Amino acid sequence: MKEFKVLFVVFIGLIITIGCKEQKTKQDVSNTVETKLSEEQLYRPNFHFTPKANWMNDPNGMFFYNGYYHLYFQYYPDGNVWGPMHWGHAISTDMVTWVEKPIALYPDEKGYIFSGSAVVDADNTSGFGKGGKIPTIAMFTYHNMDKEKNGDVNFQSQAIAYSLDEGLTWEKYADNPVIKNPNIKDFRDPKVVWDEVNEKWIMVLAAGQEIMFYSSKNLKDWELLSNFGENIGSHDGVWECPDLFAMQVEGTDEVKWVLIVSVGKGGYNMGSATQYFVGDFDGKNFTIDPDFKNELDTNNASWIDYGKDNYAGVTWSNIPDTDGRKLFIGWMSNWQYATKVPTEKWRSSMTVARELKLTKTNNKYQLKSVPVKEISNYISKTVKKNSINIEKGKQTLLTNKKLIDFKSLDIQFTIKNLKEDTYTFCFDNKSGDAIKFGLNNNEQFFFIDRMVSGNVSFSEEFAPKISKAPFTTTENELEVRLLLDKTSIEIFYNNGETVMTEIFFPKNPIEAFSVQSENFNIEIENLIINELNFN
Repeated sequence: MKEFKVLFVVFIGLIITIGCKEQKTKQDVSNTVETKLSEEQLYRPNFHFTPKANWMNDPNGMFFYNGYYHLYFQYYPDGNVWGPMHWGHAISTDMVTWVEKPIALYPDEKGYIFSGSAVVDADNTSGFGKGGKIPTIAMFTYHNMDKEKNGDVNFQSQAIAYSLDEGLTWEKYADNPVIKNPNIKDFRDPKVVWDEVNEKWIMVLAAGQEIMFYSSKNLKDWELLSNFGENIGSHDGVWECPDLFAMQVEGTDEVKWVLIVSVGKGGYNMGSATQYFVGDFDGKNFTIDPDFKNELDTNNASWIDYGKDNYAGVTWSNIPDTDGRKLFIGWMSNWQYATKVPTEKWRSSMTVARELKLTKTNNKYQLKSVPVKEISNYISKTVKKNSINIEKGKQTLLTNKKLIDFKSLDIQFTIKNLKEDTYTFCFDNKSGDAIKFGLNNNEQFFFIDRMVSGNVSFSEEFAPKISKAPFTTTENELEVRLLLDKTSIEIFYNNGETVMTEIFFPKNPIEAFSVQSENFNIEIENLIINELNFN
């Protein structure tokens, strides 16, 4: 009987133990379900434009009119990888928060709708305006897949469409194409600008590995003016998505012309990137400035962004003189891995909109870029630290999730008394994901390290090594500004002299921001951490 009682107690104990374990397992599963973030929560940016669903690449047809910034983009509405191209459409009053609109341009029997531009034809030079309505003219590339599959070379041509309702709906021109293919395989991405001096429309077009310049009085009839690109710039990949505009050099009365050209591969850190040239345009020919040419890097190029994820960027047209800014946005991805990134519902986003500035220091022309000022309207919380001394060799926490929500941040600080040392800043989480950036002042380069930033296995070309940018200043302090938005970091050094943009995919949200040096103490001044709110 005693043995029976003992067995009974043991049996009851086992039941209670198993029950507790089952209950604990259920709780663990429940907790796992509760804490597991969806793709939307983990990866969808808060203030970078993404389509609601499916594939997006190059920004297209950007113009400002009646209080709205229009952003069109290469779009495939039926899948999350590249497919038959349409023009998607979104509008914004401040270039920060966007409202996606219905598809603007669809493929037809003449081909897919590849990249291009749009202008407000205020004087109705095209004749498309009716009933006092000012027409907006879009110019784009037709890409004929049947011709390409047949082995023909002339499968791309240039066409136009017009809108009489401020870019919401479009009518394609009956006599398209307006520029037929002159037997060039890669013949695309027209960007149209108004030449005030010569009172005519100028178009820059990517053709193989050079730029072709055209002019027109009516946006329908185009004349070839000249070519540019031989023996200048990076030629490791096909040239794409050009842009041309005049800019006043900061602090002077001097006006120069800037030509932007994206290259499909061969960027400073390999893969896709965007180069630029500074020179003069006489209404027919673009001539690179000798001082600028002397400053080109070993690849014979100068880069608008040294990170791996700013491509095909162009500027908005029709910005009012009362504003006066030159405004730019790029595609925040890279053709090395764009179709493989670990998002399923949508693929890719745009960079933050940026203001471009042209400077000249010691006979060196440089195109700078900074985030548009409108971002400051979304600051919801600010943490400031006037001065911080960081002990050498020690990873020191600057802030964590108890103080700041890391979903959307705008951070600024200055590093004083630079030494020959490596300064490493780090965003990380308890899962071990870390995105690192900083300055190696021993070997004179900035860097971004995303090799352990989370999910990097989807492509061997995503994070095989750190990305670098040259550090050439002789100053002994460094100003840093960065934007963090869930899965992207955009870093602007010394008021945009050097910019690096890269995406990353942590398995869990970022929770902390820290800094470390190797051999010397760090002096950080004027640390400002702005939390941004877009609800």
